Amino acid sequence: MTTINGEVAVGFEGVREAFAANFEQRGDVGAAVCVYRDGRPVVDLWGGVADPETGRGWERDTLQLVYSATKGATATMAHLLAQRGELNLDAPVADYWPEFGVNGKAGIPVRWLLSHRAGVVTVEPPVPLEGALGWDAMVAALAAQRPAWEPGTAHGYHGRTFGWLVGEVIRRVSGRTPGRFFAEEIAGPLGLDFFIGLPAAERGRVSRMVYPKAEVDLSTVPLEVVPAEARELVAALQDPDSLSNRAFAVTDPAEIDFNSAEVQAAEIPASNGIGTARGLARMYASLIGEVEDGVRLFTPETLASATAEQAGGVDKVIMMPIRFGSGYMLPVETNPLTGPRAFGHPGRGGSLAFADPEHGIAFGYVMNSIVEGAEDTRASALVDAVRESLA
Repeated sequence: MTTINGEVAVGFEGVREAFAANFEQRGDVGAAVCVYRDGRPVVDLWGGVADPETGRGWERDTLQLVYSATKGATATMAHLLAQRGELNLDAPVADYWPEFGVNGKAGIPVRWLLSHRAGVVTVEPPVPLEGALGWDAMVAALAAQRPAWEPGTAHGYHGRTFGWLVGEVIRRVSGRTPGRFFAEEIAGPLGLDFFIGLPAAERGRVSRMVYPKAEVDLSTVPLEVVPAEARELVAALQDPDSLSNRAFAVTDPAEIDFNSAEVQAAEIPASNGIGTARGLARMYASLIGEVEDGVRLFTPETLASATAEQAGGVDKVIMMPIRFGSGYMLPVETNPLTGPRAFGHPGRGGSLAFADPEHGIAFGYVMNSIVEGAEDTRASALVDAVRESLA
């Protein structure tokens, strides 16, 4: 059995049980979970193996790449600038980034970047990976890109482009790259172990991600055997020219090795944030109230602006019902989190971070075993346990 390290407050023992079950029953290799309530940690657990190749164990300060859970950190930077009066989310992007205002993009407000309504989900032709890691080439390509649909008329998940789009606005307004801004304005004041652009000195703490072999090749699955609710998405994934595929093929090569030192050191604010579950939970706790040393990032007005629904319904890219605030995902029937006012962001393969102001809850879960699709119930089992503890 996997040894579970850390502490839980009285009443939250069920979260420890669910976390242990994730290792025994649901495929976790190395992982951590942290829950704050009313600004103080009530769950802080970790266990398993950080690097199966060497056998290195998961420690209290092990760092984990969290894929799209990074988007919540990037959105937080934009809202902090708006709170300070330096950024107007409802002003055109081109006011801050003039090169962006071409090819039908002149009227796109910053908020549409945050809420996945801008339509700038593809980069054609894709940018060589080396250029994308260096920032400027990708930003120039996005400035010239024509939207995939009329901006504002629909939403579609900007899975790859979100970070460069919002990140360039942050850079233009603040004069700092997103990674530096996050380090100085958010991670520093809060004491967070979380990075967008990993310093070389921290590399030894990062876990190694584990990718299971696909049991089913979706490219060859006959559509008639696919459940009706997933048939349209599978058909899109089988078509290399579909929007669903092109939205995730913005670099050349399209596949990115997120275990590599070069990729982890770059700033990819949609998908290469690296940190701890504790760091994510603490960041979200600071958005809804004071954490234990008195720091609070968002005012109530900023919180309301950030979490008001901006888009809902079936997403044009991932073809599933999704609700977006301004940079944060909102609960849906299949993923209710801990209540209707919750907001946050998941990451590819299982990671999840969110806050729920109604219950005073902030949650972070990170793991190195990448599990795709509906069969992954690790995060939802933990959230269920948190919800039961509240009850």
